[in-house]
Amino acid sequence: MFDLSCDIDVHAGSMSASGERAVAGVTSGRIGPGQQVTWRARHFGIVWRMTSVISAHQRPHRLVDEMVRGPFARWRHEHRFEPDGTGGTRMLDLVDYAAPAGPIGRLVDGLVLRRHLRRLLERRNGHIKELAEGSWPARPPPSPG
Repeated sequence: MFDLSCDIDVHAGSMSASGERAVAGVTSGRIGPGQQVTWRARHFGIVWRMTSVISAHQRPHRLVDEMVRGPFARWRHEHRFEPDGTGGTRMLDLVDYAAPAGPIGRLVDGLVLRRHLRRLLERRNGHIKELAEGSWPARPPPSPG
């Protein structure tokens, strides 16, 4: 699950409905500690770009990506991976974000953004689950440099 969550191609596949793709930094394969990726996607009819850095990479338990440039006032996404007690893995997403545009952004967040982000994470995690339960090819993790 951890390796799938670090894979740029897996992420892009899970977000195909929004046309999300990596356009700079690490654009294919696994992303590792300190590396960046810039995503381009269409949400709400608007094309967005967001650059994130992997600020924590503790395989196989924890991964954190943080926005360094993009549409949010703040974005930090922590992925945690824990045994589920049945021999499987439980994925937990902890997202700390703030919409842009102050009070207007907070209103949009409450009306549509929070639900939209939840659906995106659910779609991404469902995609990862399907791959993990199938025959996704294992690749070695990236070198730390």
